[in-house]
Amino acid sequence: MKKLFILFSIFYSLCSAEAQQIQWASKVIKFSSDLGGKQNGIKRILGKPDAFPQGGNSANAWTPKNALDGKEVIEVGFEKPQTVKQIAVFENLNAGCVYKISLDNGSGNYETVWTRTRDWKTPYYKSTLNTDRSYYFKKKRRKINEAPEVINPGIESVILDNAVSGVVAVKVFFTFAVIPGQKQIDAIGISDSAVPIEAKINTISVFENLPNPELLPVGDLIPSSPMVSFDGQKLFFSERTNDKERVFSCAKEANGKWSKPTEEIPALNQNETYNAVLGHHPDFILKSGMVYNRGTGETGYEFLDNKYQSTRLLKIAAYNNYDDSSSASITADKKTMVMGIETDMTQGGMDLYFTNKKEDGTYSLLQNMGKIINSAADEGMPCLLSDQKTLLFSSNGFSSFGGFDIYVTHRLDDTWKKWSEPINLGSKINSSDYESSCFYDEKTETLYFTKWVNDTPKLSFVKIPLASLQQF
Repeated sequence: MKKLFILFSIFYSLCSAEAQQIQWASKVIKFSSDLGGKQNGIKRILGKPDAFPQGGNSANAWTPKNALDGKEVIEVGFEKPQTVKQIAVFENLNAGCVYKISLDNGSGNYETVWTRTRDWKTPYYKSTLNTDRSYYFKKKRRKINEAPEVINPGIESVILDNAVSGVVAVKVFFTFAVIPGQKQIDAIGISDSAVPIEAKINTISVFENLPNPELLPVGDLIPSSPMVSFDGQKLFFSERTNDKERVFSCAKEANGKWSKPTEEIPALNQNETYNAVLGHHPDFILKSGMVYNRGTGETGYEFLDNKYQSTRLLKIAAYNNYDDSSSASITADKKTMVMGIETDMTQGGMDLYFTNKKEDGTYSLLQNMGKIINSAADEGMPCLLSDQKTLLFSSNGFSSFGGFDIYVTHRLDDTWKKWSEPINLGSKINSSDYESSCFYDEKTETLYFTKWVNDTPKLSFVKIPLASLQQF
């Protein structure tokens, strides 16, 4: 009988965990300060965590003005009333600053349900830096005060002794002077259970069960932007060990392996920087690295024939790039191009856009591909598969294993603006470091990508079934 009771208890616990009701803040009611703008603005606190579990600085988190030495308060509402046993505040930079939490059970009045006992031994941090907000916080148009590089993230999980029913809003009080360094808040969640609320990476088991990636030996070269030719006989990649960025290639040998890399012909290495092969199809090659004149529609890309002869420059209507670089993927019929670029229409930093070919051979205005796949951080380095529906890209704007991870998404309609929620390609491919610039060879079902190993970028590859990318 005792054994039966234990089994029932385990089953009940599992069911209770599965039945846990979690809501993330869906609207901001009041707040004490805001940097404004698309990055680090107050609305970045809404929705599920996207700067966790990786933690650290993120454009997708709220950064208050008084994050160095002041007190702040924020009130957030939830989509529907619910019983609350737990409140979780996700502090992705320098956790430990929450000192009071109050709940509104629909009455319009807040009741304090938790306070932190003040530790008088804790020295309060006071900003001694210039207060003219002259620091350029690693992003254009984002001026905030510099702070020490301290990034210890954490989740303030408050478990109430007595659950409160009908909760519609939460008020969180912060005192940022107790911890040194810049502060950011990723998300606020509530639950009817004492089971800790966790941030989960959006991935699937098939990606977690992939084989370990292998490294392609390229000597001392620093690789990026891999691209396999349409016939599968060449693997192009860019590298920059010296001041000039050059295109190299490996040839497919009889045993199916790639040869040692050799430098490509001058036609692919005309410019000092950004030389890369970004499209290789039976009747054309798309390359980057061209010097271009701003305001002319020129993009820095050009089309070549398969004898490496230039046929025309790639021009896009009203083309404007805030950065010096961009990335692109193009369909085999040249009709549609996907670009990673920062423009006036950005959701934050670099975003994914699409453009369609016009009758005169130039391309139409870039159109943003939407908030589902574009965050307040950076998205880029796209790889569009031949079905023109499956898109691989790199981003540092979603819950991830580290910095930039590689994701896959599906186009849901013909507008090119509706995409499925990005799926992380899993821990076999993505790590706590930096993964980017991927290319998927559909003939061999092999993903090539840049992976940082011991602070050095390496050219990696791994077998992934095409069906795994196209259906999940």
